[in-house]
Amino acid sequence: MAGILVVGEVSGEALNPVTGELLSAASKLGDAPISVALMGDSLAGASEAALDHGVAKVLAIEHAALKNAGAGGYDAAVIALTALVKQEAPDVVLFARTDLGYNVAPRVAFRLQVPVAQDCVDLKTDGGNLVVTRPVFGGNAMADYVFGEKRPAIAIIRPKVFQARPPAGARTGETVRPGIDIASDQIRATLVETVKEARHGVRLETAEVVVSGGRGLGGAEPFKLLEELAGLLNGAVGASRAACDAGWVDHSKQIGLTGKSIGPKVYIAVGISGASQHMAGCSGARAIVAINKDPAANIFKEARFGVVGDWQKVVPAFLAAVRELGRA
Repeated sequence: MAGILVVGEVSGEALNPVTGELLSAASKLGDAPISVALMGDSLAGASEAALDHGVAKVLAIEHAALKNAGAGGYDAAVIALTALVKQEAPDVVLFARTDLGYNVAPRVAFRLQVPVAQDCVDLKTDGGNLVVTRPVFGGNAMADYVFGEKRPAIAIIRPKVFQARPPAGARTGETVRPGIDIASDQIRATLVETVKEARHGVRLETAEVVVSGGRGLGGAEPFKLLEELAGLLNGAVGASRAACDAGWVDHSKQIGLTGKSIGPKVYIAVGISGASQHMAGCSGARAIVAINKDPAANIFKEARFGVVGDWQKVVPAFLAAVRELGRA
């Protein structure tokens, strides 16, 4: 394999952690040289951080139109990356399934007339061709897709399925600033304003402990108990789609195939049956703790620890034990 291009992401002036996840995915593809593409209006700090990961090259595309990677219509990002891929001619291009990847990767693939695979949860090579694994039939099964000879092969990787690659410590690569022109008349949509939703507590996407509730809780009131438990564990509260659709909690807390993908150290699932669509969103958890009164619930097949019982008895006892440990 000639080379792999990872489309990194920047938050403010720092390297977004999802870039480390993409580098972990790229490292599964053998010894091919890995380059990182970064886009923004100022990339000095992020470029240095990317070099710390031991990549062969950081391709820093700086342009005023690429502030926040061109968020809004992402026209500038599409133009820049299409030109960059033509210049670099990598065999594989990896995006994360973020707003940037979801909106930009298919448009770049269309302009290059090459294939793209969405929502990939694993990847490998076979005979020099990229093979990706992605959910099918609403997440009820996984299927492998083999890319043909057209290059590059573009894959969009689901966040949190790979552990972020830590910095290598030794820099062996270089930062290159490719001369890519972005004509203003090619940008059809621009970002006018960003309104940030006020958040309290630990973010669900980055929490090391997530306490999640499902249909089995029976209503909105029990989620206050889960919030108390999450607070004691310095964690965040999540929910299944059924709980969100019922209006018990906001859809911003939904975990699953059509919700958020998370990768906490501990995932506590209360009253969640464990449907494949939900499990797709928490597959990155290191340990799943299931509390469900149905011993045949699918969640127990995935859980490292399980309690068969009524959550109204189990969760209060669990809370009491956590409080006691906190006082010890």
